[in-house]
Amino acid sequence: MRYIKDMEVKKADVLIIGGGPSGLCAAIASARAGANTLLIEQNGYCGGMATAGLVAPFMTCYDSGGDIMLIRGIFEEIVNRLVKSGDAIHPSKVETATAFTSYITIGHKHVTPFKAEGLKLLADRMLKEAGVEVLYHTSFVDAVTDGGRVDKVIVNKKEGLLAIEAKYIVDCSGDGDCAASAGVPFTLGNGSGRIQPATMFFRIGNVDSKKIDEDIEANLDNFYRKDGVNYRSLHWWVSKARENGDWDLDRVSIGIFRGVDEDEWSINTSRIMGVDGTKSQSLTFGEMEGREQVKIIFDFLKKYVPGCENAKLLQSGSTLGIRETRHIHGIKTLTIDDILECRVPDDSVLLAANSVDVHGKFGPKSNEYIAIPEGKYYGVPYGCLVPENLSNLLVAGRCVSATSEAAGAIRVMPPCMGLGQAAGAAAALAVKDGADVRRLDTEKLRKLLCEQGVLLSV
Repeated sequence: MRYIKDMEVKKADVLIIGGGPSGLCAAIASARAGANTLLIEQNGYCGGMATAGLVAPFMTCYDSGGDIMLIRGIFEEIVNRLVKSGDAIHPSKVETATAFTSYITIGHKHVTPFKAEGLKLLADRMLKEAGVEVLYHTSFVDAVTDGGRVDKVIVNKKEGLLAIEAKYIVDCSGDGDCAASAGVPFTLGNGSGRIQPATMFFRIGNVDSKKIDEDIEANLDNFYRKDGVNYRSLHWWVSKARENGDWDLDRVSIGIFRGVDEDEWSINTSRIMGVDGTKSQSLTFGEMEGREQVKIIFDFLKKYVPGCENAKLLQSGSTLGIRETRHIHGIKTLTIDDILECRVPDDSVLLAANSVDVHGKFGPKSNEYIAIPEGKYYGVPYGCLVPENLSNLLVAGRCVSATSEAAGAIRVMPPCMGLGQAAGAAAALAVKDGADVRRLDTEKLRKLLCEQGVLLSV
């Protein structure tokens, strides 16, 4: 489908495609830097995986030793405002190996429990305060390119199709939809057919959390890893349920994270292999299968787990939790060596220390988990946000230019929010300078990001 001459046209300095964690921060950063900014989002609210997907908590935003809060800027502002409204617990108050981290020790110090409903409202307010024009219930359809740039973006509103002519576009769709449509080369998953599995998150309430704590604390010495599989929270009950014929999922533990309210928990356990998040039919299968798995897991919790006897299923995600789809080919590519050797390039726009976490790498029960050396961190260069073949398109979120293994570290929400802020600020700076994004002055960008509260040196 291509541009139709009589189609309604709307203009903007910067168009942000997608209001998930990266898109929300990109839009705010762009508008605060003075650009006329338009955000489109297919849902009726922002937050993406954090709200529609019920993915919680925010993973760590600190260095690997847990001493320095690295991911700051708009992410930190969101956290502080959620804390003030009673919708989050500040990460500095959350220690490792507790109910808030599913009792995991490595790589989980200072996570941030939060309430999705609080984030929805806060996102609306921050977008309004920044002066962002928002179009909810609006989805990306097509990109029209001309002369090495994206000339128009076609979107679908309730009223019908709309053409948006923006000077610069930031693709925060999570899947690189606009980039792919515009002809940006990409790798799907690891390029050899493996894509990280999807998860249908869900929340439960009316839980006697003290009983769960006591049961798991009594079994902490029985946590172990074997053949790439983690035997963690409640694996002793999963084994019993399997013996009794009440469990046939390819999972051996329960990812169970306590929420802001004492009786509420987020469950990150279901695993749907082979889902391609760029295809509707595959997503349909994944969401149907995900809800079936939610039923099995919830029934298991009520029957076997102390404290869950009277639990209530509050909500499953209204969208499937997707960990990986496309990785665009940018002018720079983040590699696993960059992460594990803790490289910080001169043009870094984000500092992070999130661990490499590749689910399903050795089979459906497994994951690869590699923590960053104690007290260390790495940088993500600006070039990872910049497609190699277009002058006015940036990409932020989990589909930036990175190898599949490296993306396993920066795909979680705090890094995605930091990358979104960087992309939004870069787009606004490009508007002022009339710059090709591939040749943007990264020193000016880093200065602008620091003015917006981003930490780029320690």
